[in-house]
Amino acid sequence: MTGAGDGYRQGVVGDGYQTGAGWVVVARGELDQDTLVPLEEALTAAAGLHPLVVLDVGSVTFGDSSFLNLLLRLHHLTTLRVAAPGEQLRRLFAVTGADTVLSLHASVEDAAGG
Repeated sequence: MTGAGDGYRQGVVGDGYQTGAGWVVVARGELDQDTLVPLEEALTAAAGLHPLVVLDVGSVTFGDSSFLNLLLRLHHLTTLRVAAPGEQLRRLFAVTGADTVLSLHASVEDAAGG
């Protein structure tokens, strides 16, 4: 894991932005144990500063169990809403039952408002 937080895989996190009372963290690409450090850092920082964190996963092409574990841990730290999951992530959430725990929304706008 050495080097993962120093720009090695920074491409998985896009620019974050304010939305109402919360903060949007944009994730993209493949999210697995080798790429999660920048996303974990962004989500943890947002959770420490904002009562609501919206994770925009509309550009995520793959997420594995380590990604799912990160979401479940963050779910306990803040109000986490997952926005715009694609087919692969919807399947991951459904198969594992995470869709009954996580707050899933069709879009960032839906997540920020509801």
